[in-house]
Amino acid sequence: MRQSEARPRGGNKFVIVGIGEILWDVFPEGRKMGGAPANFAFYAKSLGEEGIIVSRVGKDGDGEEILSRVLSAGLDTPYIQVDDARATGTVTVRSDERGLPRFVIHEDRAWDYLEMTPGLESLAARADAVCYGSLGQRSPASRKAVSSFLAYTRGDCLRIFDLNLRPPHFDPESIVTLLKRSRILKLNEEEIRSVARLLGLSGGESEIAKGLLSTYSLDLIVLTRGGKGSVMFSPEETVASPAAIVQVTDTVGAGDAFTAAVAVGLLRNKPLRHIGAVANQVAGFVCGQQGAWVMLPESLIRNL
Repeated sequence: MRQSEARPRGGNKFVIVGIGEILWDVFPEGRKMGGAPANFAFYAKSLGEEGIIVSRVGKDGDGEEILSRVLSAGLDTPYIQVDDARATGTVTVRSDERGLPRFVIHEDRAWDYLEMTPGLESLAARADAVCYGSLGQRSPASRKAVSSFLAYTRGDCLRIFDLNLRPPHFDPESIVTLLKRSRILKLNEEEIRSVARLLGLSGGESEIAKGLLSTYSLDLIVLTRGGKGSVMFSPEETVASPAAIVQVTDTVGAGDAFTAAVAVGLLRNKPLRHIGAVANQVAGFVCGQQGAWVMLPESLIRNL
């Protein structure tokens, strides 16, 4: 696939942005800070690059605690907006019989009203990678802001569409629009089947992936398959990588950590086989911990 330069254009680190929701994941045993784009930015930072969260919280205790925790994790907060009128986002999380998370995402929250600003225009222009999902497009306001942000990115920016389907917060039209603006699509086994149904594609995973690559001029499709590892499809090659062997505690945040590792590896011009192997190790480590934000061991960070 076409990759970016191996060195950042400015400074010593690549600028890697997660734009969309930041919120509280509420588990039976307590709550953890999360949101896929925020998780992605956290792990980009953990892997040694400049991870930046673009989102919006309420002017409430939940929002103040998010800002405090983001700072404590070593990330900056100038691109996390504060909404005077709407509450900070929350999601109720329960695990199904397979240990996979199931979500109740509460609506009309601060992150649904993200606004494009001159500061975000400048950030978009210097971003080396940006990750966004379908959930962050569920309201007209946030959809417009994300669309505007992508329009300001450079042509060589890695625009990563992490599908992250959460019924009923998506529709075929918005998915097609984002596919046309993206260079990389990341999705899981359930989502590739859902996309095939929504877009009228047929065949197995490989056929669906190849159809998406050609139809939307994508550089790469990344398919995560849980305990079966992952597969990367580019126009030139298909690379399968086995999963890391771990005792699963919970899977929340693991997919976002995986995506961050892929973004960092691509920006560093690593081979797809190496990227897939390390990204699976990163995701496996997160699966063995509780919560979406966990500290990665130095051995994993050095591997990428």
